[in-house]
Amino acid sequence: MANPRPVKVIAITSGKGGVGKTNVSVNLAAALSARNQRVMLMDADLGLANVDVMLGLSPRKNLSHVIDGTATLDEVLLRAPGDFTIVPASSGTQRMAELTPAEHAGLIRSFSELSHDLDYLLVDTAAGISDGVMSFAKASREVMVVVCDEPSSITDAYALIKVLNRDHGVERFHMVANRVRSPEEGRMLFRKLSAATDRFLDLAIDYVGMVPEDDCLRRAVQKQQPVVTSFPGSPAARAFKDMAMRVQKWPMPAQMVGNLEFFVERLVQYSAGEVS
Repeated sequence: MANPRPVKVIAITSGKGGVGKTNVSVNLAAALSARNQRVMLMDADLGLANVDVMLGLSPRKNLSHVIDGTATLDEVLLRAPGDFTIVPASSGTQRMAELTPAEHAGLIRSFSELSHDLDYLLVDTAAGISDGVMSFAKASREVMVVVCDEPSSITDAYALIKVLNRDHGVERFHMVANRVRSPEEGRMLFRKLSAATDRFLDLAIDYVGMVPEDDCLRRAVQKQQPVVTSFPGSPAARAFKDMAMRVQKWPMPAQMVGNLEFFVERLVQYSAGEVS
């Protein structure tokens, strides 16, 4: 069977909760979609799944139903405001670690069938350094870390990057400065984080951009819509559009490294390793 076209798989994560990680995931998905990219957002925050809540959706089934064979992947997917699809949160990576060979093959086949119709898979992980976060981040090609201007956000982001790098061999990271007062404050946050990673770790980290403090973001959350679509001219929406343009310039993955089935294969493998 010919390999499907590569898909960019990006894990969006943070060292601590409350920094706006899911808002970044939702709006980056909407901004990429607005640039005619085919985008899927997987809600992988298994404890506090809230992508559906943020977008006013009510999923009846999730990935665990695909694994159990009680639903197809197409039946699980939801169409979000902003014209991208969502994979609702499943019941946890523990289930991923216990797949039978038939379930394993079926899950990979389900995702491989989507590879022909997708440019990006964004994976909205939980915050922190739990086993589930490690599994999703390691299985993704790119890891985007969301940081805000709080001391604990910087230190926890560094701790997350350190564990992924030293214990799991992840060598490439991207940082987003969220809810900052100015572009310079965003760059300052990046300098703080990169100074620590440059000194103590062997990795590459780049700056994706900043999202400003913007009342339109709060109003968009209340409307359960992405700010990119509900307030397209707002400073926050423009920031997400700029971010999407930069992400599109990242190199395309080569062959199997970028394929969706490869992501699922690695996710199952790493989940099993965390449990064993």
